[in-house]
Amino acid sequence: MSKTSRTRSKTRLSRSLGIALTPKAAKYLEKRPYGPGEHGRTKRKSDSDYAVRLREKQRLRAQYGIREKQLQIAFKEARRTDGLTGENLVELLEMRLDALVLRSGFARTMAQARQLVVHRHILVNGKLVDRPSFRVQPGQLIHVKERSEGLDPFQVAATGAHQDVLPPVPAYLEVEIDKLQAKLVRRPKRAEVPVTCEVQLVVEYYAAR
Repeated sequence: MSKTSRTRSKTRLSRSLGIALTPKAAKYLEKRPYGPGEHGRTKRKSDSDYAVRLREKQRLRAQYGIREKQLQIAFKEARRTDGLTGENLVELLEMRLDALVLRSGFARTMAQARQLVVHRHILVNGKLVDRPSFRVQPGQLIHVKERSEGLDPFQVAATGAHQDVLPPVPAYLEVEIDKLQAKLVRRPKRAEVPVTCEVQLVVEYYAAR
């Protein structure tokens, strides 16, 4: 799929889910805040409870750019963990390496953050990690490989150029953007995580299956 096609696909998905998945999609949503297709402007019929829950699950999945199987695995772990399952789920997803690379401002989108990890540019505590799903633990340092720091994407990131399209750095991260490094200082709390999702509906979706 070409870059243009991917952009259009993300924009259509953003309009369908009612959330901006990329900075470009955010601009499109400002102009066309309705769903895609010829019936996008028309008022939708009331969705069933199942449809509402499904849509919320899809919103969460889309914001992290993960497969259904990955979300199911995270949900099962969240259910086994003490506390509220929905909040646990978001907190576990937020500790993924690709999510923290994005929150730190090293990338502009989740897709770009995942690409940086897969292409072996990111270290955790000095060790190369090329799995976007890698679970970062509190106290661990995320940083760009020294040989990669001179590449254009990181030179741009080091200036703080992505701050205009990203949410403020959350309190669970300490970021030195000029050094291209960030530390997860503690486990994220759901209220601090910049994702749009009614997590209880996601819990109800899986509980009803």
